[in-house]
Amino acid sequence: MKRLNLMKKVTGLLLSAAMVVGFSAAAMAEEPQAAAIDAEAFDALVSSGPVADDAAIEANSWASAVKEAGVLRVGGTRTSFLFSQLDETDNSIRGFDAGLYQLLAGYILGDSSKYEVTQVDSSTRESVLQSGQVDAVFATYSITDARKEVISFAGPYYSSQQAVLVKAGNTDIAGVDDLAGKTVATQSGSTGPDILAEYAPEATVQEFANDQEARTALEQGRVDAYVTDYTLLLNAIVKNPGAYEIAGDVFGPEDNYGIGLPLDSDGVIFVNDFLKKIEEDGTWADLWKISLGDRTGIETVPDAPAIEE
Repeated sequence: MKRLNLMKKVTGLLLSAAMVVGFSAAAMAEEPQAAAIDAEAFDALVSSGPVADDAAIEANSWASAVKEAGVLRVGGTRTSFLFSQLDETDNSIRGFDAGLYQLLAGYILGDSSKYEVTQVDSSTRESVLQSGQVDAVFATYSITDARKEVISFAGPYYSSQQAVLVKAGNTDIAGVDDLAGKTVATQSGSTGPDILAEYAPEATVQEFANDQEARTALEQGRVDAYVTDYTLLLNAIVKNPGAYEIAGDVFGPEDNYGIGLPLDSDGVIFVNDFLKKIEEDGTWADLWKISLGDRTGIETVPDAPAIEE
């Protein structure tokens, strides 16, 4: 309930409304774009993170392999405004996910800049882990039982739910209950198709390879709505004020984000210990504030979700 209330508050502050239902296009157009991340504060935070002792690394085969390679190979994205956005002025990636993997690189290698990013989307996250192309995936990656059959997860480190995105001014859809008979976009390989099958079984679902394709279909009127993780939709709204609305409340099961690792990797234990450390010393909260809170006007830092043992 605390996270649900927080998410409603986030949208209300961003769009100057009391609820996430029924924003006018005019009101949204008056809202400024969310503030750019404070690059100096972000860089200072990730470069000053904790460093694991040699014994902890030597005792873990996953961490030892990263240490020996001298680089943390990450499956991630470069276009998630709040979580992992590429800054072309200095070629750095900043945001909540990006901060976590840079902190992890520093934790293992003593240098937060020693990482390489392979671009992934919702349909390729498992394959890059299974093929050994990356060491870990940080990509607003929902933990599911089906995914646990082929990879392992550390975390969770963040929690969200699903939401419905429509074009600004849409009066036909006020929430998930209005999706019956509508054409609804979601991302292939995400939790969206299964959630729509449960919560909007009478909708016609179209799957797209990535967020950009789904939103383009919505903008062009080829679909009536787009359903995916609330956090991803929040990215779209703050980047494109006046273009979209969130229709109704968030819904569906709590969506926990995890860090993808190779199946049965002992890296799960190592990364979980890392997460616990940065949560206990306040680094997680500081990263949340710089990446999310300060940019959306939210002052209350949420509790980090309980890490699965």
